[in-house]
Amino acid sequence: MSSPEEERRGSPRYPLERLAKILNAKGGSYCIVTDISGGGVRINTFGFDIPDEFSLVLSGDGPAKDGTYAVIWRIGRDVGAKFVSEKIVQLKRAEK
Repeated sequence: MSSPEEERRGSPRYPLERLAKILNAKGGSYCIVTDISGGGVRINTFGFDIPDEFSLVLSGDGPAKDGTYAVIWRIGRDVGAKFVSEKIVQLKRAEK
């Protein structure tokens, strides 16, 4: 029997341990993509805050996509985000 959480998924998840970078105004913060699905990713942020929409650049090759993602849920250090676009949004650095 499936749990209610599994029943809401549109596509199955697959484990992945991939270093990635979340781009922000300061250049970016590193995270680990812990799993992927056809429409999104699960990320361990190591405790830093990320915006509701962000650009993600992954290391290496594989099924996960670089692009823009939107946060769907947050639990502790983990964030679930859906894939929005292949476009990478480069944020301007804050000028002092």
